[in-house]
Amino acid sequence: MGDLRWTVGEFTVVPFIETEAGAVVNDIITDATPSALSEIDWLIPDFADQSGRFRAVIQSFLVMSDNIRMVVDPCVGNDKKREGMAEWSYLHTDFLHRFSEVGCAPESIDFVVCTHLHYDHVGWNTQLVGDRWQPTFPRARYIFCEPEFAYWASNPSNEIEDHLEGIRDSVMPIVDAKLANLVQCDAVLYSGISLVPTPGHTPFHVSVQIKSREQQALITGDVFHHPCQLARPSWGTISDTYAEQGHASREHLIERCADTDTLVIGSHFAPPTAGRLVTDGGGARLVV
Repeated sequence: MGDLRWTVGEFTVVPFIETEAGAVVNDIITDATPSALSEIDWLIPDFADQSGRFRAVIQSFLVMSDNIRMVVDPCVGNDKKREGMAEWSYLHTDFLHRFSEVGCAPESIDFVVCTHLHYDHVGWNTQLVGDRWQPTFPRARYIFCEPEFAYWASNPSNEIEDHLEGIRDSVMPIVDAKLANLVQCDAVLYSGISLVPTPGHTPFHVSVQIKSREQQALITGDVFHHPCQLARPSWGTISDTYAEQGHASREHLIERCADTDTLVIGSHFAPPTAGRLVTDGGGARLVV
C-alpha cells in the first residue's frame, strides 16, 4: 500500500490503489500523442515514461479525522461484469482489506461520496453476498448528486452498457437499501468538506473540497484524468459527455487552484498523486 498520505488541517487523506489504468487513460485522451507529450517534460518520470506511455491508476481516498471517516470514489469493485473493459471485469483484489490495515473496518465508515456515477467510481459501494449485491459499508450514508443520479436513473441510451450495468449493481442496491443521500452539486457534506461542481465528464460531475485550519485540498474526480490535462486543459477524453463543458471546468479549477496553497489530489494520478499547481503557459504544472 505504501505510506502516501496527506494532512489537511484536522483531516488525513489516504489513497488506496485498486489497479493500474495507464493504457486506458492513454487511449481516451486522444490528443496526448507521444509528440504532443514530449513538450510537457515535467510529466516524466512520475506520470509518463520517455516513450509517452502514461502512468495512471484506479484509486479511492479515505478522508478521516477524529470524528469522521469518509470514502471518496470506491473504484471498480470485485466480481463486477464489465464486458467492455476486460482488464477490469470480474476483478479480485484485496482492496477492502486496506481499510482494516489503517484501522478503518468497513463498518466504521460514515460516508461514501461519489464524484460521479461511472462504474470505476462506484464499484465498491456494493459487494456480492451469495447472489445479491449488498452495501459494502453497511452503516455509511452514500452521497450522490441528485441531478447526476436522475440522469443515470433515466437509463440514457447514449451511455455504454458497462456504465449502465454499474448503476444496476453498484448504485441502485444502495438506493433500495435506503442508504443514499441525494444532494445538490455544491452541498456541504460535513464541516470543512464540500462539493464543487465540475460538470462535463458527466453532466453533473463534482470534485471534493477539504478545508481545515487554513489548509485546503481538492480531490479532482475525473475533471482531470491525467496531469497532462493540467498543462493542456483543452485536451478532453472520448468518455466526456459534454466536451466543451469539461474544458471549461478544467480551466475553472486551474484558475481557482493555481499559485495557491491548495493541494490538488488527482483521482487517477499515479503516485505521487498530489501537489500544488503553478501557472505555466496556458495551463499549469503540478509541483509535488
